[in-house]
Amino acid sequence: QTLMWVPDSFFSRWIFIDRDPSLFATILNFLRTKELYPRSISVHMLMHEAEFYGITPLVRKLQLCDELDRSSCGNVLFNGYLPPPVYPAKRRNRHSVAGSQFMAGRVAPAERAPVRRSNTMPPNLGNSGILGRASTEERTPGGQLSDTGMVRIICGHHNWIAVAYAQFVVCYRVKESTGWQQVFTSPRLDWVIDRVALNAKVMAGSLGDNDKMVAVASGTEIILWAICPDGNGNEIGVFSLNVPVEALFFVGNQLIATSHTGKVGVWNAVTKHWQNQDVVPISSYDTAGSFLILGCNNGSIYYIDVQKFPLRMKDNDLLVTELYRDPTEDAITALSVYLTPKTSDSGNWIEIAYGTSSGTVRVIVQHPETVGSGPQLFQTFSVHRSPVTKIMLSEKHLISVCADNNHVRTWTVTRFRGMISTQPGSTPLTSFKILSLDDVDGHGGCSAGTEIGCVKCVQWTARPSRPSWSTSARARVASAPGRVATCSVATATAASRCGT
Repeated sequence: QTLMWVPDSFFSRWIFIDRDPSLFATILNFLRTKELYPRSISVHMLMHEAEFYGITPLVRKLQLCDELDRSSCGNVLFNGYLPPPVYPAKRRNRHSVAGSQFMAGRVAPAERAPVRRSNTMPPNLGNSGILGRASTEERTPGGQLSDTGMVRIICGHHNWIAVAYAQFVVCYRVKESTGWQQVFTSPRLDWVIDRVALNAKVMAGSLGDNDKMVAVASGTEIILWAICPDGNGNEIGVFSLNVPVEALFFVGNQLIATSHTGKVGVWNAVTKHWQNQDVVPISSYDTAGSFLILGCNNGSIYYIDVQKFPLRMKDNDLLVTELYRDPTEDAITALSVYLTPKTSDSGNWIEIAYGTSSGTVRVIVQHPETVGSGPQLFQTFSVHRSPVTKIMLSEKHLISVCADNNHVRTWTVTRFRGMISTQPGSTPLTSFKILSLDDVDGHGGCSAGTEIGCVKCVQWTARPSRPSWSTSARARVASAPGRVATCSVATATAASRCGT
């Protein structure tokens, strides 16, 4: 009677059961008492067993238990839900303002250069298009058209976010009074977007105090828009780095594009001039105020003051200055700059942590009273045996990651009056590895689904794979096409460093 009180269940036909005995104990108790105590078991595993046995009353109870922990509104991190935008009209084709390979607004297809995985260089986003491309939809390697309404990349700045779909970008703004609002939608482009950069706080200059700027890149091409307070966007121009753009970002009002091959492109908001500069092949970069800091494969760290936009008189090139050279001249594969708060007594104390291709981690500091002599070597750690892929120096911690299965080392940093100190010095804190999620679609950024979440991870793997967002686990939730979920971030500094 205990086994057969539910008609047409599994037990009315069979006696031998080849299933999990631990879960069957709970099922047997439910058949006896009609009661369920799911706190000490996995609801999902028990539901799978109940469905196998065909015990419908238990399945319904478990579904109710599962719904208590799940909600379409998300958990405490859930901040907003943005529906997919209206598909925009096609952009009128314009010629590039730079690049000798462009003729009559058309280009020949070019192969992508391999991208070096480094501290701040994001991975290449696959075979994307360029200006004048005939096809307006992205094709997968099998020849099938992919979903052009897929969310590919998200970047944020202040209270704005820019969401890149396959062929257009949408900007949203959040206010306490009105919540999230769609402000700007770009025209539909003839190529697939690889990179996005957003500046939601343009300080003075010729564009005005309230203007915003958003830029997108694909291949060698970059398009820059200025967004007015009423939401109308004006296309500032189309520029070319002449090599595939691997990083796109703003330093103040200046738009920066870089490539590991040794190309730096700068657009100055005052002069409205685009300048391409050849430098030593770049393996990492970071920013500090108005300075662009470059770590190069010759073991040197260079800087460019993009705010002043200095040009050499003899050849009109950017003024690129060597800041420091590694003692062993290993390639600078990871770079992180920390600026202590400005004070009237000591001024600015700059601290730079960097990692090398040999696995060495070093910290160099610039004393306010010794500005003319350059940064001094402060600490050296030889805890990695593979190239350092990411590094971060903050007020309280130093964190490094190497290429050996994302091996992470962390230290606590001692400070005196806000400045790094050797008494008692940095203390080792933890050592662990982070396993990467499978890269299903081959795209970087947030392209694995049509909706972006921040809580639930769907798949882990024990083998190393191409990291999508440095070493952090990427969360993915598949839902209606093109929708965007936003979450509040507790630490603005951490969010800006990881690109959230």
